Amino acid sequence: MSGDGLPPLREIIARHNLMAKKALGQNFLLDLNLTGRIARAAGPLEGYTVYEVGPGPGGLTRALLAAGAHGVVAVETDPRCLDALAEIAAANPGRLIVHKGDALAMDERTLFANERVKVVANLPYNIGTALLVKWLTAEPWPAWFSSLTLMFQKEVGERIVAKPRSKDYGRLSVLAQYRTTPKILFEVSPKAFVPPPKVTSCVVQLLSREDVPAAPRIATLERVTAAAFGQRRKMLRASLKSLIPDPLPLLAAAGIAETARAEELSVADFARLARLIEEMKR
Repeated sequence: MSGDGLPPLREIIARHNLMAKKALGQNFLLDLNLTGRIARAAGPLEGYTVYEVGPGPGGLTRALLAAGAHGVVAVETDPRCLDALAEIAAANPGRLIVHKGDALAMDERTLFANERVKVVANLPYNIGTALLVKWLTAEPWPAWFSSLTLMFQKEVGERIVAKPRSKDYGRLSVLAQYRTTPKILFEVSPKAFVPPPKVTSCVVQLLSREDVPAAPRIATLERVTAAAFGQRRKMLRASLKSLIPDPLPLLAAAGIAETARAEELSVADFARLARLIEEMKR
Protein backbone atom coordinates (compact mmCIF):
# COMPACT_ATOMS: atom_id res chain seq x y z
CA MET A 1 0.00 0.00 0.00
CA SER A 2 1.09 3.60 -0.62
CA GLY A 3 0.70 6.55 1.75
CA ASP A 4 -2.97 7.09 0.80
CA GLY A 5 -3.92 3.49 1.58
CA LEU A 6 -4.30 2.56 -2.08
CA PRO A 7 -2.28 -0.05 -3.99
CA PRO A 8 0.77 1.15 -5.98
CA LEU A 9 -0.06 2.53 -9.40
CA ARG A 10 1.78 -0.23 -11.23
CA GLU A 11 -0.38 -2.79 -9.44
CA ILE A 12 -3.56 -0.94 -10.38
CA ILE A 13 -2.46 -0.63 -14.00
CA ALA A 14 -1.69 -4.35 -14.17
CA ARG A 15 -4.92 -5.37 -12.42
CA HIS A 16 -7.09 -3.30 -14.78
CA ASN A 17 -4.94 -4.01 -17.86
CA LEU A 18 -4.41 -0.31 -18.49
CA MET A 19 -1.93 -0.19 -21.32
CA ALA A 20 -1.64 3.40 -22.55
CA LYS A 21 -3.22 3.97 -25.95
CA LYS A 22 -1.35 6.09 -28.47
CA ALA A 23 -4.63 6.91 -30.22
CA LEU A 24 -5.82 8.64 -27.04
CA GLY A 25 -2.55 10.53 -26.55
CA GLN A 26 -1.95 8.66 -23.29
CA ASN A 27 1.34 8.63 -21.39
CA PHE A 28 0.78 7.65 -17.77
CA LEU A 29 2.68 9.35 -14.94
CA LEU A 30 3.93 6.81 -12.40
CA ASP A 31 6.66 8.82 -10.68
CA LEU A 32 5.19 9.79 -7.31
CA ASN A 33 7.88 12.41 -6.74
CA LEU A 34 6.87 14.09 -9.99
CA THR A 35 3.11 13.96 -9.41
CA GLY A 36 3.69 15.43 -5.96
CA ARG A 37 5.85 18.17 -7.44
CA ILE A 38 3.15 19.10 -9.95
CA ALA A 39 0.51 19.21 -7.22
CA ARG A 40 2.71 21.45 -5.06
CA ALA A 41 3.45 23.73 -8.03
CA ALA A 42 -0.28 24.29 -8.49
CA GLY A 43 -0.81 25.03 -4.81
CA PRO A 44 -2.00 26.01 -2.41
CA LEU A 45 -4.97 23.81 -3.22
CA GLU A 46 -6.90 24.11 0.06
CA GLY A 47 -10.31 25.61 -0.62
CA TYR A 48 -10.06 24.97 -4.37
CA THR A 49 -11.75 22.47 -6.63
CA VAL A 50 -9.20 21.02 -9.05
CA TYR A 51 -10.22 20.21 -12.61
CA GLU A 52 -8.19 17.38 -14.12
CA VAL A 53 -8.42 16.20 -17.72
CA GLY A 54 -7.17 12.75 -18.66
CA PRO A 55 -6.41 11.30 -15.21
CA GLY A 56 -5.79 7.81 -16.59
CA PRO A 57 -5.11 5.44 -13.68
CA GLY A 58 -5.07 8.40 -11.29
CA GLY A 59 -1.45 9.04 -10.36
CA LEU A 60 -1.78 12.83 -10.44
CA THR A 61 -5.30 12.61 -9.03
CA ARG A 62 -3.97 10.95 -5.89
CA ALA A 63 -1.27 13.61 -5.53
CA LEU A 64 -3.83 16.42 -5.84
CA LEU A 65 -6.03 14.90 -3.16
CA ALA A 66 -3.03 14.32 -0.90
CA ALA A 67 -2.00 17.96 -1.41
CA GLY A 68 -5.26 19.12 0.16
CA ALA A 69 -7.54 19.92 -2.77
CA HIS A 70 -11.10 20.55 -1.58
CA GLY A 71 -12.15 18.16 -4.33
CA VAL A 72 -11.11 16.92 -7.76
CA VAL A 73 -13.40 16.85 -10.79
CA ALA A 74 -11.87 14.63 -13.46
CA VAL A 75 -12.87 14.06 -17.08
CA GLU A 76 -11.78 10.79 -18.62
CA THR A 77 -12.69 9.55 -22.09
CA ASP A 78 -11.21 6.05 -21.68
CA PRO A 79 -13.76 3.70 -20.05
CA ARG A 80 -10.96 1.29 -19.07
CA CYS A 81 -9.74 3.80 -16.47
CA LEU A 82 -13.05 4.30 -14.68
CA ASP A 83 -12.74 1.33 -12.31
CA ALA A 84 -9.26 2.44 -11.23
CA LEU A 85 -10.56 5.95 -10.58
CA ALA A 86 -13.54 4.51 -8.69
CA GLU A 87 -11.06 2.98 -6.21
CA ILE A 88 -9.60 6.43 -5.55
CA ALA A 89 -13.09 7.91 -5.14
CA ALA A 90 -14.01 5.20 -2.62
CA ALA A 91 -10.87 5.96 -0.59
CA ASN A 92 -11.68 9.70 -0.63
CA PRO A 93 -15.43 9.94 0.02
CA GLY A 94 -17.02 12.98 -1.58
CA ARG A 95 -13.73 14.40 -2.86
CA LEU A 96 -13.45 12.89 -6.36
CA ILE A 97 -16.07 13.17 -9.09
CA VAL A 98 -15.32 11.50 -12.42
CA HIS A 99 -17.10 12.37 -15.65
CA LYS A 100 -16.75 10.05 -18.61
CA GLY A 101 -16.63 12.16 -21.70
CA ASP A 102 -14.75 14.47 -24.03
CA ALA A 103 -13.18 17.47 -22.29
CA LEU A 104 -13.46 19.47 -25.49
CA ALA A 105 -17.24 19.22 -25.18
CA MET A 106 -17.47 20.09 -21.48
CA ASP A 107 -19.19 23.31 -20.38
CA GLU A 108 -16.83 24.21 -17.54
CA ARG A 109 -18.47 27.51 -16.63
CA THR A 110 -21.72 25.70 -15.87
CA LEU A 111 -19.93 22.77 -14.26
CA PHE A 112 -18.02 25.03 -11.88
CA ALA A 113 -20.57 27.75 -11.20
CA ASN A 114 -19.61 29.66 -8.02
CA GLU A 115 -16.54 27.49 -7.34
CA ARG A 116 -12.88 28.45 -6.99
CA VAL A 117 -11.13 26.32 -9.60
CA LYS A 118 -7.57 25.47 -10.52
CA VAL A 119 -6.88 23.28 -13.55
CA VAL A 120 -4.08 20.75 -13.09
CA ALA A 121 -3.53 18.06 -15.70
CA ASN A 122 -1.17 15.86 -17.64
CA LEU A 123 -3.06 16.66 -20.82
CA PRO A 124 -3.37 14.02 -23.55
CA TYR A 125 -0.90 15.14 -26.21
CA ASN A 126 -3.43 14.87 -29.02
CA ILE A 127 -5.84 17.46 -27.57
CA GLY A 128 -3.61 19.56 -25.31
CA THR A 129 -3.34 22.65 -27.52
CA ALA A 130 -7.01 22.52 -28.53
CA LEU A 131 -8.06 22.40 -24.88
CA LEU A 132 -5.83 25.31 -23.97
CA VAL A 133 -7.25 27.43 -26.78
CA LYS A 134 -10.78 26.51 -25.70
CA TRP A 135 -10.09 27.66 -22.14
CA LEU A 136 -8.28 30.83 -23.23
CA THR A 137 -11.14 31.88 -25.51
CA ALA A 138 -13.90 31.25 -22.96
CA GLU A 139 -16.40 34.06 -22.59
CA PRO A 140 -17.14 36.00 -20.53
CA TRP A 141 -13.80 36.92 -18.97
CA PRO A 142 -12.46 36.80 -16.20
CA ALA A 143 -12.18 33.06 -16.60
CA TRP A 144 -13.89 30.31 -14.62
CA PHE A 145 -10.39 29.22 -13.47
CA SER A 146 -7.73 31.05 -11.50
CA SER A 147 -4.79 29.11 -12.91
CA LEU A 148 -3.80 26.36 -15.32
CA THR A 149 -0.91 24.03 -14.43
CA LEU A 150 -0.50 21.76 -17.41
CA MET A 151 1.86 19.23 -18.95
CA PHE A 152 2.71 19.82 -22.61
CA GLN A 153 5.32 18.71 -25.07
CA LYS A 154 8.27 21.05 -24.57
CA GLU A 155 7.87 22.61 -28.00
CA VAL A 156 4.27 23.59 -27.20
CA GLY A 157 5.33 25.07 -23.86
CA GLU A 158 7.97 27.14 -25.63
CA ARG A 159 5.36 28.49 -28.04
CA ILE A 160 3.09 29.49 -25.16
CA VAL A 161 5.76 31.64 -23.44
CA ALA A 162 7.64 32.83 -26.56
CA LYS A 163 8.49 36.50 -26.96
CA PRO A 164 8.35 38.65 -30.12
CA ARG A 165 11.14 38.19 -32.66
CA SER A 166 11.69 34.57 -31.64
CA LYS A 167 11.06 31.54 -33.86
CA ASP A 168 8.44 30.11 -31.48
CA TYR A 169 6.37 33.30 -31.23
CA GLY A 170 2.99 32.92 -32.88
CA ARG A 171 -0.78 32.84 -32.49
CA LEU A 172 -0.68 30.66 -29.37
CA SER A 173 1.84 32.99 -27.72
CA VAL A 174 -0.35 36.05 -28.28
CA LEU A 175 -3.53 34.35 -27.13
CA ALA A 176 -1.95 32.91 -23.99
CA GLN A 177 -0.17 36.12 -23.01
CA TYR A 178 -3.17 38.35 -23.71
CA ARG A 179 -5.35 36.63 -21.12
CA THR A 180 -2.86 34.96 -18.76
CA THR A 181 0.64 35.25 -17.39
CA PRO A 182 2.40 32.04 -18.47
CA LYS A 183 5.72 30.53 -17.48
CA ILE A 184 7.47 27.18 -17.83
CA LEU A 185 7.97 25.72 -14.35
CA PHE A 186 10.20 22.74 -15.18
CA GLU A 187 10.99 20.14 -17.80
CA VAL A 188 10.05 16.47 -17.53
CA SER A 189 12.09 13.61 -18.94
CA PRO A 190 10.42 11.01 -21.16
CA LYS A 191 11.49 8.42 -18.57
CA ALA A 192 8.84 9.74 -16.19
CA PHE A 193 6.06 8.32 -18.36
CA VAL A 194 4.75 4.89 -19.29
CA PRO A 195 5.24 4.46 -22.16
CA PRO A 196 8.00 7.07 -22.52
CA PRO A 197 7.20 9.57 -25.31
CA LYS A 198 9.81 10.47 -27.89
CA VAL A 199 9.93 14.09 -26.74
CA THR A 200 10.75 16.02 -23.59
CA SER A 201 7.76 17.52 -21.80
CA CYS A 202 7.34 20.54 -19.56
CA VAL A 203 4.92 21.82 -16.96
CA VAL A 204 3.52 25.25 -17.80
CA GLN A 205 1.57 27.45 -15.42
CA LEU A 206 -0.78 30.13 -16.71
CA LEU A 207 -2.20 32.56 -14.16
CA SER A 208 -5.50 34.11 -15.24
CA ARG A 209 -5.34 37.87 -15.76
CA GLU A 210 -8.31 39.81 -14.49
CA ASP A 211 -7.11 43.15 -15.85
CA VAL A 212 -7.71 42.25 -19.51
CA PRO A 213 -9.76 45.06 -21.11
CA ALA A 214 -13.23 44.24 -22.38
CA ALA A 215 -12.18 45.17 -25.91
CA PRO A 216 -11.14 43.81 -28.27
CA ARG A 217 -13.29 40.74 -28.32
CA ILE A 218 -11.19 37.59 -28.28
CA ALA A 219 -12.71 36.50 -31.60
CA THR A 220 -11.37 39.68 -33.25
CA LEU A 221 -7.92 39.15 -31.77
CA GLU A 222 -7.95 35.57 -33.09
CA ARG A 223 -8.81 36.78 -36.58
CA VAL A 224 -6.00 39.34 -36.56
CA THR A 225 -3.38 36.85 -35.38
CA ALA A 226 -4.62 34.23 -37.86
CA ALA A 227 -4.21 36.67 -40.75
CA ALA A 228 -0.85 37.98 -39.59
CA PHE A 229 0.79 34.66 -38.73
CA GLY A 230 -0.90 32.78 -41.56
CA GLN A 231 1.63 34.49 -43.82
CA ARG A 232 4.24 35.30 -41.22
CA ARG A 233 7.05 36.02 -43.67
CA LYS A 234 4.99 38.68 -45.44
CA MET A 235 4.83 42.30 -44.34
CA LEU A 236 1.65 43.25 -42.51
CA ARG A 237 0.57 45.55 -45.34
CA ALA A 238 0.12 42.34 -47.36
CA SER A 239 -0.85 39.72 -44.78
CA LEU A 240 -3.69 41.80 -43.29
CA LYS A 241 -5.45 42.20 -46.65
CA SER A 242 -7.47 39.09 -45.84
CA LEU A 243 -9.07 41.18 -43.06
CA ILE A 244 -9.28 44.60 -44.63
CA PRO A 245 -8.79 45.66 -48.29
CA ASP A 246 -6.35 48.45 -47.45
CA PRO A 247 -4.43 47.84 -44.20
CA LEU A 248 -2.27 50.96 -44.47
CA PRO A 249 -4.64 53.37 -42.61
CA LEU A 250 -5.14 50.73 -39.91
CA LEU A 251 -1.41 50.25 -39.41
CA ALA A 252 -0.84 54.01 -39.36
CA ALA A 253 -3.56 54.50 -36.73
CA ALA A 254 -1.98 51.75 -34.61
CA GLY A 255 1.48 53.29 -34.93
CA ILE A 256 2.86 50.14 -36.59
CA ALA A 257 5.18 50.23 -39.59
CA GLU A 258 3.57 48.86 -42.74
CA THR A 259 6.76 46.89 -43.41
CA ALA A 260 6.63 45.09 -40.04
CA ARG A 261 6.01 41.36 -39.89
CA ALA A 262 3.81 39.47 -37.44
CA GLU A 263 6.68 38.16 -35.34
CA GLU A 264 7.83 41.71 -34.59
CA LEU A 265 4.57 42.80 -32.92
CA SER A 266 3.98 42.66 -29.18
CA VAL A 267 0.79 41.30 -27.65
CA ALA A 268 -0.26 44.92 -26.99
CA ASP A 269 0.27 45.72 -30.69
CA PHE A 270 -2.07 42.91 -31.73
CA ALA A 271 -4.67 44.02 -29.19
CA ARG A 272 -4.47 47.58 -30.51
CA LEU A 273 -4.98 46.40 -34.10
CA ALA A 274 -7.98 44.32 -33.06
CA ARG A 275 -9.55 47.25 -31.20
CA LEU A 276 -9.11 49.56 -34.18
CA ILE A 277 -10.67 46.99 -36.53
CA GLU A 278 -13.72 46.79 -34.26
CA GLU A 279 -13.98 50.58 -34.18
CA MET A 280 -13.74 50.78 -37.97
CA LYS A 281 -16.64 48.35 -38.38
CA ARG A 282 -19.04 50.17 -36.05
